Amino acid sequence: MGTVLRTWRWPTDPPTVACVSEAPEDAAAGDLSIGAFTDSGPWDVDLDAMVWRRGIDELRARTRREVPQLLRRRLLPPGGRVVTVGARLGVALGAWYLLERRRSRTESRAGVSRRLRSAFTHLGPTYIKLGQILSSGEGIFPEELVSEFKLLRDRVPAESFQTVRRIVEEDLGKPLESVFSDFARTPIAAASIAQVHAARLRSDVAVGGGRDIVVKVQRPTVSTLVRRDLEAMSWIAPALVGRIPVTALANPPALVELFAETIVEELDFRLEAQNMLDVARILAETEQRSLVVPRPHPELVTRRVLVMERLDGFGFDDVAGMKAAGIDTSAVVRAGMVAFLEGAMLFGVFHGDLHGGNLFVQPDGRVALLDYGITGRLDETRRLAFLRLLMGGTANDVRTQIAALRDLGALPVDCDIDAVIRDLGLDRPPKDPTQMSADELTAEIRELTKALLSYGARMPKELMLFVKDMLFLDNALAVLAPDVNIFDEITHIATYFATRHGDRILHDVGIDPRGVEIDLEGFKASFGLTPDVESLTYRELQKRREIIQRRMEERRRRR
Repeated sequence: MGTVLRTWRWPTDPPTVACVSEAPEDAAAGDLSIGAFTDSGPWDVDLDAMVWRRGIDELRARTRREVPQLLRRRLLPPGGRVVTVGARLGVALGAWYLLERRRSRTESRAGVSRRLRSAFTHLGPTYIKLGQILSSGEGIFPEELVSEFKLLRDRVPAESFQTVRRIVEEDLGKPLESVFSDFARTPIAAASIAQVHAARLRSDVAVGGGRDIVVKVQRPTVSTLVRRDLEAMSWIAPALVGRIPVTALANPPALVELFAETIVEELDFRLEAQNMLDVARILAETEQRSLVVPRPHPELVTRRVLVMERLDGFGFDDVAGMKAAGIDTSAVVRAGMVAFLEGAMLFGVFHGDLHGGNLFVQPDGRVALLDYGITGRLDETRRLAFLRLLMGGTANDVRTQIAALRDLGALPVDCDIDAVIRDLGLDRPPKDPTQMSADELTAEIRELTKALLSYGARMPKELMLFVKDMLFLDNALAVLAPDVNIFDEITHIATYFATRHGDRILHDVGIDPRGVEIDLEGFKASFGLTPDVESLTYRELQKRREIIQRRMEERRRRR
């Protein structure tokens, strides 16, 4: 059995491995050599025996090619759905315009967010899913929008058991009782795209017979409805530009494009099952045995049905329960941080929807990572750009970072890097926002936004997913390790990658991180701190944010 995450050590010498559990002693046996799975599962993963994997690469490519077709600009509205959507959104925005637009900034944003959330609820699964994605974008989207759309996370009614039975039997081609000896009528969870049921395979099933599993079942009409809604969204989005005060840089057309790229792949569970295998392989290759991935069944995976290993544990927010079990909560979230960065930097593949509902902490301290419908995938060109972005951050090389953002698609390919640095004020000393007046803060934000928009800045899908995940991990550290020094954490992570992956990084981007001096001035500047500040804990950071929020709220009240 592997060691568990009850202690935490960072590497000081190259042979030392940090933030990972040791591989199980029998990792070479079974399927543990090809994936980070539980030590003993209901079946072993045999890639050649997984019939649903045949043609998986072409399926993924074909799915991606569908997105531009769905979003193409049409001369005429795409059917009656656009009328329904337009009417719902029009009523919501019209009521806000008449009743709340002229109120304070906070009240105006809260009002439009509330009305959009209500409209999304009535418009069904596609819009509920969009709202759920927006609700995970703390730090990317306005606080009022995020808070309101969080209400969509657990307010999705489940499909009836009769509907679930029909879909399972249609996709598996046999009666429910011929596969499962027990199948819970009430789902464990119900989301916008699918719901999950606990079940047990019949003892005479060839693979995993008699074992407890879970079954993810897609809602019956969601595939058709999503595609119809995307066509309607792409028609309506241009008309909303500049009319909703909560979209910031994620303007409606760009948001629809990003959403389409994300959701279309979620509609085929064979792609999700392959995502599980890909992430598990990366974790195994990097020896990250502190995270585990559920095994997909070798045969019982279709477009709308996904049978997988059942994993349980403490909820990610159950800090008291984990500590009572002797689990080092700081180590849990730090291990997740490093594994996430390794996947993105070295392989270009990472889980794209980290949140508390997708993570369980097992009694031995390992993290069970669930729900792979949304996965970030960087092609080699963008992966290298992303790696340069992070290496530029380590060395506080602003020019390298801006060039990398350009190569990632966040800035136009012909942008003037020096002009961007100058116009964004990246060549000036940092300003401490806690020492600025509310008017100065507002002016600073307005000028920054204006400069970004003038350069055509946008948020590519993978970059948004990465930032969203990083914000979740940042918040998780604030909850699970509030008194750690943020600058020490950054140094530790940079040291880990230099010692463990220095040769790989040198080969990929021509930069040897072992010879790069870690420069924290850029990180400190991002917090508005001067270079002489040596320590900042998450608890202190939260206090700084509260000061800024109070100051902005006071200004709004004055207005």
